[in-house]
Amino acid sequence: MKINELISHFEIYTTIEEGKLLEKIKGVVTPNQFTEREVRVIENLIKKSLISKKIEDGKVYLVKNGKPY
Repeated sequence: MKINELISHFEIYTTIEEGKLLEKIKGVVTPNQFTEREVRVIENLIKKSLISKKIEDGKVYLVKNGKPY
Protein backbone atom coordinates (compact mmCIF):
# COMPACT_ATOMS: atom_id res chain seq x y z
CA MET A 1 0.00 0.00 0.00
CA LYS A 2 1.33 3.42 -0.93
CA ILE A 3 1.45 6.37 1.45
CA ASN A 4 -0.76 8.38 -0.95
CA GLU A 5 -3.48 5.77 -0.53
CA LEU A 6 -3.32 6.10 3.26
CA ILE A 7 -3.27 9.89 3.37
CA SER A 8 -6.12 11.38 1.36
CA HIS A 9 -5.44 15.00 2.26
CA PHE A 10 -2.00 16.34 3.16
CA GLU A 11 -1.53 19.96 4.20
CA ILE A 12 1.50 21.86 5.46
CA TYR A 13 0.74 24.44 8.14
CA THR A 14 1.60 28.02 7.15
CA THR A 15 1.13 31.27 9.01
CA ILE A 16 -0.98 34.07 7.56
CA GLU A 17 2.17 35.96 6.65
CA GLU A 18 3.66 32.93 4.90
CA GLY A 19 0.43 32.34 2.99
CA LYS A 20 0.28 35.93 1.73
CA LEU A 21 3.89 35.81 0.61
CA LEU A 22 3.38 32.45 -1.07
CA GLU A 23 0.45 33.89 -3.06
CA LYS A 24 2.65 36.84 -4.06
CA ILE A 25 5.27 34.60 -5.69
CA LYS A 26 4.37 33.77 -9.26
CA GLY A 27 6.90 32.09 -11.53
CA VAL A 28 10.60 32.62 -10.96
CA VAL A 29 11.62 35.51 -8.69
CA THR A 30 14.85 36.78 -7.16
CA PRO A 31 15.27 37.35 -3.40
CA ASN A 32 16.49 40.94 -3.86
CA GLN A 33 12.96 42.11 -4.67
CA PHE A 34 11.81 41.36 -1.10
CA THR A 35 12.34 43.12 2.22
CA GLU A 36 14.55 41.63 4.94
CA ARG A 37 11.48 40.39 6.81
CA GLU A 38 10.06 38.75 3.69
CA VAL A 39 13.39 37.02 3.04
CA ARG A 40 13.25 35.52 6.55
CA VAL A 41 9.71 34.27 5.87
CA ILE A 42 10.89 32.85 2.53
CA GLU A 43 13.66 30.97 4.37
CA ASN A 44 10.96 29.34 6.52
CA LEU A 45 9.01 28.40 3.38
CA ILE A 46 12.16 26.83 1.93
CA LYS A 47 12.56 24.76 5.12
CA LYS A 48 8.93 23.64 4.75
CA SER A 49 9.68 22.67 1.10
CA LEU A 50 7.05 25.05 -0.25
CA ILE A 51 9.64 27.11 -2.14
CA SER A 52 12.86 25.96 -3.83
CA LYS A 53 16.03 27.99 -4.07
CA LYS A 54 17.84 27.49 -7.39
CA ILE A 55 21.34 28.79 -8.10
CA GLU A 56 22.25 29.26 -11.75
CA ASP A 57 25.29 31.14 -13.06
CA GLY A 58 25.92 32.56 -9.60
CA LYS A 59 22.41 34.05 -9.33
CA VAL A 60 19.78 32.89 -6.84
CA TYR A 61 16.21 32.26 -7.97
CA LEU A 62 13.13 31.28 -5.97
CA VAL A 63 10.40 29.02 -7.36
CA LYS A 64 7.21 27.68 -5.80
CA ASN A 65 7.33 23.91 -5.52
CA GLY A 66 4.94 22.02 -7.73
CA LYS A 67 5.20 24.64 -10.48
CA PRO A 68 7.24 24.14 -13.64
CA TYR A 69 10.08 26.62 -14.13
